[in-house]
Parts: sequence; C-alpha cells; structure tokens
Amino acid sequence: MARVYKAYQENLDREVAIKVLPPWYAADRGFVERFNLEARLVARLSHPNIVTVHDAGEQSGHLYIVMQLVSGGTLKQRLDQWHRQGRVPETIEVIQVFSQLADALSYAHDQGIIHRDIKPVNVLMDHSSRPILSDFGIAKVLASTQEGLTRPGAGVGTPEYMSPEQCRGGPVDGRADIYALGVLLFEAMTGFTPFRGDNYPALAHSHIYEPAPHPSTINPTIHPGIERVILIALMKHPQQRYQRASDMAEALRQALARPSAPVEAIYPCLYCGRPNKPQMRFCTQCGTPMNLCAICGTTNPASNRFCYKCGQALTRRY
Repeated sequence: MARVYKAYQENLDREVAIKVLPPWYAADRGFVERFNLEARLVARLSHPNIVTVHDAGEQSGHLYIVMQLVSGGTLKQRLDQWHRQGRVPETIEVIQVFSQLADALSYAHDQGIIHRDIKPVNVLMDHSSRPILSDFGIAKVLASTQEGLTRPGAGVGTPEYMSPEQCRGGPVDGRADIYALGVLLFEAMTGFTPFRGDNYPALAHSHIYEPAPHPSTINPTIHPGIERVILIALMKHPQQRYQRASDMAEALRQALARPSAPVEAIYPCLYCGRPNKPQMRFCTQCGTPMNLCAICGTTNPASNRFCYKCGQALTRRY
C-alpha cells in the first residue's frame, strides 16, 4: 500500500522515516481532508510505545507522513527468527513486550483513537527491545474511501488479526484492538495465528463462529497465566474481553507474579455473555440456566457434556 523511506532532516539534524502513499489517494480530495485530520490527531499522541509523527502533508501528488525512525526491525522479524530457531520467547520477555503494547493502546484509546490494524509488521522494535506501535489512524482513513475497501462488507484490517465485529463490517471500539493483540500474543507463544485459511471468507467465519484453540495444545510449556490472558482477549463478544487494554496489561504483569495454576475454562452465558466458571449452573449476572437439558429440563453445570440426571448428551453452543 505505501512505501517507507529513510531520510535525513537537515534543519534538526536527525534521521526520520517517511511513509509515502500511492498517488491515487491524493486524487480524492475528501480522502486528503480525512488524512490530514487523522494525521493531526495522531501527531498529538505522546507515548514511549507509540511512534512519534513529526509532519504530514502532500507533495507532487503524493501524501506523506514523517515519523520517528525506529531502526531495530519489526516484531514480525523477531517472530520469524524465533520460528526458524524452533523456539518461543521467554515468559518474562513476552510480558514485558505485550504489557507495553497494551499500555500504549490504553493511552491511545483514552485519546479517542483506535488502531484497527494491530499486526506484527506494525510493531517496531528499537535496539533495546522496546516495542513501538506504528500506523495509528491509517486504517480508519482507508476505511472511509472506496479504494481502501478490498473486501465488500468487511472492515479494514488484516484478516488473521481482525476481530469478529470487524469481520462483520460493524462498528468497532478499542476492544477490537484488544482482540488483535490477543491474536498477536497467541502467535508469539505458538508460532501460529489461532485461525488460518486460504481466503478472507474462511478466516472471517473462523473469527466469528469458531472458538479459539487453547495455545497449550500447540505449546504445552506456555505459562498458564499467559494462556488465560490470551483466551479472554479472544472472546467472541467484546463485552467478554478485557474492557480496557490497561486491564490486559495488568493481567499480564500479575501472571508473572502468581504461581502457575491450571487454566480454568470460561463459559459465557448465551443470554448476556458474562463469563462463568465451569461449576456454575446459573449465570452469575442474569440468572439464566447455563446448561439446560432439552430432554428432562435439568440445569447442569456449565462444563457438563452429559446431563447428570438422565444421561442425555448436552448441546450447549458457545
């Protein structure tokens, strides 16, 4: 979509990165106005884990953004390197990186800015292994122009990392970024994204309808606390996820402080969506039966696969 160049800014004696968009975007004056507005909003962000925007404008029929130069590569390059070496990152390293990313998202969300396209290539790494989020606001601007929509009916984003609500083409908020960060964390700990497919419809179907696999089925050595964070972030309904990215950051930090314990499955209420523990027979929020037998009417614990009274197989869906 865009090209990034390394450049030198003479008047301030510093190196910068310049992202240049294809020329056809500049031909749409409505797009140019939205681009300039979003660039001004993003330029106000000041956070150690968000790339600094120095300038934006139009030159010779090209829209451009001048940004902080981060020369340590991307998280994708780190993930690819780990995958080639057949290893996963250390637990403490993962928590340090992803808690910082979650803090950055929480800060941006508080400023009213949603990223919409969290993925490994949009996480830059400096030489001290500090993660820095880039491309804030670009997806939102592209979503507002027909040229940016390559899949009718779908929101802008990268299919492997898109939340269910993005796949439906509906409105999104910061919890879509939390879902994408959960996908990214799953990938860091297993070497794979939770859902894979040959085309967008297959991936969208998985995001919307299929439960996320437990990372421990791929990486049995994963810290149970990190697996718990991933599974909450990947819940289908936004209200079932962390409501703030800072909550996810805190959960990651607490995972390191707490002793390892088995991950307890989460069973969302089919009526209100509230997560419940396996032994619950009624939702702790709305009181709806969690696992009703269609034959004898007995209310079973959420985790039961067969009715404890009549033995009938239970068909509860998530």
